[in-house]
Amino acid sequence: MTRKPIALQLDNATVHESRLASGLRVIVAPQPHLHRAHLALYVRVGSRFETAAENGISHFLEHMLYRGTDELKTAHEVNFAFERIGSYLYGATHADFGVFSVTVPPQSLAEATRLFSHVMQKPEFQDLELEKGIVAEEILEDLDDDGRQVDADNLSRALLYGSHPLGFTITGTEKSVRRFDVPLLRKHHQKHYTGQNAVLCFSGAVDAKEAKALAKKYFAKMPAGDRVPLVAPSPQKRALYRFVENASSQTELRVCFRAVGRTAPERIALELLMRVIDDGMSTRLYHRICDSQGLCYDVSAGYDGYEDDGVVDFAAGVVHERTHRVTREILTLVTELATEGPTKAEVDKAKERHTWHLQGTLDSPEEMAELVGLTALTGHTESAAERARVVQGITRAELKRAAAMLADPKRLGVVAVGLLDRSEADELERTVKEFAGA
Repeated sequence: MTRKPIALQLDNATVHESRLASGLRVIVAPQPHLHRAHLALYVRVGSRFETAAENGISHFLEHMLYRGTDELKTAHEVNFAFERIGSYLYGATHADFGVFSVTVPPQSLAEATRLFSHVMQKPEFQDLELEKGIVAEEILEDLDDDGRQVDADNLSRALLYGSHPLGFTITGTEKSVRRFDVPLLRKHHQKHYTGQNAVLCFSGAVDAKEAKALAKKYFAKMPAGDRVPLVAPSPQKRALYRFVENASSQTELRVCFRAVGRTAPERIALELLMRVIDDGMSTRLYHRICDSQGLCYDVSAGYDGYEDDGVVDFAAGVVHERTHRVTREILTLVTELATEGPTKAEVDKAKERHTWHLQGTLDSPEEMAELVGLTALTGHTESAAERARVVQGITRAELKRAAAMLADPKRLGVVAVGLLDRSEADELERTVKEFAGA
């Protein structure tokens, strides 16, 4: 049966944009049918903007912003102030951006904006030593009993990017965190939390005129600052491999490929390709490795995009002796897509599911803010409708080219963390070398 192309229902999702004198971009995406309002600040901050000596300061600063202001003296007072108006503070630090947000009943938006601006712009850095202990506990989660890094995601980034800051962990080390002091935190805050390095988003049950007025009232004094520059990572020159022995019931496997960044024109094709590979149990990855061969219980793939670079990750927890077989199947899957491309049925399904996902953002102020906020942070604005139209125009040939880009052996990195005996470790390394033509 021939299926009709999915009808777009996104054109009413209007996005309003303005700028304050500081250069702060204010994006308003009203969703009047919803019953909650969302406010988020996206900031160009994170481990890629750090030195080795200061690694972890962006993440630590995220924690310290909620530790109190001149008005709200303690973390408890900060949290109570937001919770009493129907919200709570959310914060997360990624490699090259941070996000802070609140979701509130619409009648609380004005007070939430006032409190939010205060916390973001006027931290007092209370309880510094107490917070260092908390973050040190968080860092320990990725280490073994001997203090070695055993988190497969952290190890894969270190393998792919080496000494470049994209290879750093987001949390840093306990040693670096223990060195942080108030002057250093204040300097980092003044450098990154500026109009030139941030985007303020309103979404959900908000009125565009009111939201713009709130932004001007409470964020007008944010300093302009200078846009923090990026240092591009060097191109990868060969396939890379690392095995880390760690006592565990399974081996944590990461098969990674250096990809393109969030601003690259090929990015949408790559995102659509990822839906062909892994978007449900009928897609290629799960069907091939789990359903057809029973090589592991679960396997996943995803795209992690930075502003100017990116990584496609295949992740699995594998019985130790099957590690090289799962790796071989993943590499074969990518090679097949690079040489044959996806089928028309796969492409049609991926486009429909992608568009349905975009339509789903209309029901979520948090997802809507992420869609418009992250694109605005890199310098442009993209609505859900615009993204959907680009997706609908992607061809099978473009998806094949995206797969061919990934299949370049010079983009590959494989990390295994577990208990591999000598023969399995040798076989895994041989699999990587064969893919690289070595």
